[in-house]
Order: sequence, then C-alpha cells, then structure tokens
Amino acid sequence: MVRLPTVKRLVPLLALLLTALRTVAAEDWPMFHREPSLCGVAGATLPDKLAPRWTFKTGAAVKASAAIVGGTVFVGSTDSNVYALAADSGKLRWKFATSDIIEAAPLVFDGAAFIGSSDGTFFALDAATGALKWKFKAEDKILGGANAFRASPTNAARIFFGSYDYHLYCLDATTGQVAWKFDTSNYINGTPALAEGKLVFGGCDGQLHVLDAATGKELAAIEAGEYIAGSPALAGGRAYAGNFGNEVICVDLAAAKTIWRFAECTDAFYSSPAVTDTRVLLGARDKRLYCLDRATGKKFWALATQGDVDSSPAVAGDKVVVGSSDGRLYLVSLATGKPLWTYEIGRGLTASPAIAGGLVVIGAEDGLVYAFGAKKEKAGGVE
Repeated sequence: MVRLPTVKRLVPLLALLLTALRTVAAEDWPMFHREPSLCGVAGATLPDKLAPRWTFKTGAAVKASAAIVGGTVFVGSTDSNVYALAADSGKLRWKFATSDIIEAAPLVFDGAAFIGSSDGTFFALDAATGALKWKFKAEDKILGGANAFRASPTNAARIFFGSYDYHLYCLDATTGQVAWKFDTSNYINGTPALAEGKLVFGGCDGQLHVLDAATGKELAAIEAGEYIAGSPALAGGRAYAGNFGNEVICVDLAAAKTIWRFAECTDAFYSSPAVTDTRVLLGARDKRLYCLDRATGKKFWALATQGDVDSSPAVAGDKVVVGSSDGRLYLVSLATGKPLWTYEIGRGLTASPAIAGGLVVIGAEDGLVYAFGAKKEKAGGVE
C-alpha cells in the first residue's frame, strides 16, 4: 500500500518546493534592478574575472538597462528599437520599432515586455514574438522603467511608470486602461519602487512620494532636499535614494522622516542605489562608486573611476558590477571596494548592468550590447 504524506509532512515539502521555484526564478533579471523593491541584488554569484561572450550592434547609443528572462535579453536603444536577443549567443530573436529613442529599462512580466519611449508612448509587447499587445500615450517622455503589482492571484495585474508629464501612471496590465494616475509638480525620472503594497518614487519636485499601490492614494510626501534623478530602493521599511544635492538619504517610510544623510560627495547622484543586508551602493558624478553602511550611512569605501558614475551598480554575492563614463566596466569586491577585474569598452557606460544565468549584460554609448561571463572551459584547460 502506498503511504501518502500527512499534512504535517506536506507543509515542509511544499515549503521546499516553493523555495526551489524561487531559486529557478532567481536566475532572471526581469526589470531595472531586478526586483520590485529595486535593490539590485542578483540571485547568483560571479567569478573573480569575467570574459567577453558576445556583442550585439544596434543603430545608436544604448543607454537603457537590459532585462533577462528565460534565456532572452530585452533591451531598448536610442535607435528607437526594442530588441530581444538570445542570452547564450546574442543573436536577434525579434525587434520592435518605435517612433522615438528608448532610454527606459524594460519590464518583463506575465509573458509581456513593457517599455516606454521618449515620445511618451508606453508599449506592451508579446515577450516571445515582439508583437504589439497594446500601447498607451502619455503627454511627455518616459525615461524610467516600469514596475508591476498584483494584490492577489485573482486581482488584475497593474503596471506603474512615471512620465515627464508630471504623472505616475497605473495601467491594467492586460488592457492598458488607466486604473489611476497621480499628479506631481515636476518630472518623474526613475522607476517607482514597490514593497508591502507601497509605491515609492522621486523626481524633480524634490520629494519622495509614498502611494498605496492599489488605489494611488498618497500616504506620505517626504522632503528629499533636492531633485531625485534616479530610482529609490526599498528594504526593511526604509527607502534609500541619491539626490541632485550631492546627498544619499535614508527615509523611514512609516514615520515619514529622514534617518540619515550622507553628504561627503562633491557632485550629484544620478545613479540608483543597490541595497544588501548591510550596505548601500551607488555611483556619483564625482567619478566615484560609494559603499555606505545601511544602518548609519557611514562610508565603508569609495572606488575612484575616471568618469561620472551614472550607471546603477548591481550586486552578485560578494561582488559589485558597475559602469562608468570612462568607458570601463568594473567588477569590484563588495567587502573592500578593490577592483577585481575591469574591461575597457572605450565609450561611456551610463546603462546599468543586468546579471542572470552567469551573464553580465550592459549597453554602451558605442551602440553595442555587451555580454560577459566566466571563461569557457575547453579540453585541456580554459579558453
């Protein structure tokens, strides 16, 4: 007789299955900074040194960050096209032509790729084929990536993004119809962050806005001190962001107050922070990548480059990956800030790296999309 597991035994088995499913999903990087909270931490580690795997040539500079899902790289270019590339080879799977440059990162969610363009059009494309599902027209350009939310398995999915028309939009993911929109008093540049049902975003009005993701109701507006050119990251009930006033701020969302400010930088922050259990990392226009204590804002280290660091860093295990306008991609020790490996592309890197499946993917001002990974082994040694 076959003995079925008891309910008591099923609970840990189900937990184990869910953990395994999460582990598989961790191989993807489906949006800017990977997850809705925008912490920018990969689900896997990287070796101490990387090697070029492939490049793909677009028709103009690539300023948008990539997404990587199910073995496909999704990325936009200032040549006005959205591209889907094979992650293992860089070969073109499809491309979709828009009518203006793309600087926003794509969001890949529920089988669709969502992306905005500089003419204010927001597109939903079939992720497998590139076919247009629907489009929505805002009144000004869309430079930041989108985020997604579903209140429960039975609720309709919602897509969020900001525009230079001063609005944060919430659209039905299936139809593109407006569920709600929130009016600010200035441009919205970055991707809205999402955690515990709250949307948090900044912009040129100098505030961090906290909204109820389901209704669009504003829960708090927290003074950021200056414009926020990038995106916030959310962790532990706090928001972390860099501003145009050369500061990094940490805000308690429940109390709607600033916990600490880091003000040792001498130029603006256009980069968005990556956040680990203990550290906050972001680049600045004083040509440095900063690593701060998440609890206090105290500086652990600063890596000097030879150009502005508008690229938003990504963390993979004990390493950090970031680009610089000096034309180099840096792989850095998270513990010490020492470079472990650099690659000279020669043209500026303002896009942010995406990390998935052992690959680091980033676009450059030379119009190329670059993929790096571990050196491939061959018979008798390593290539």
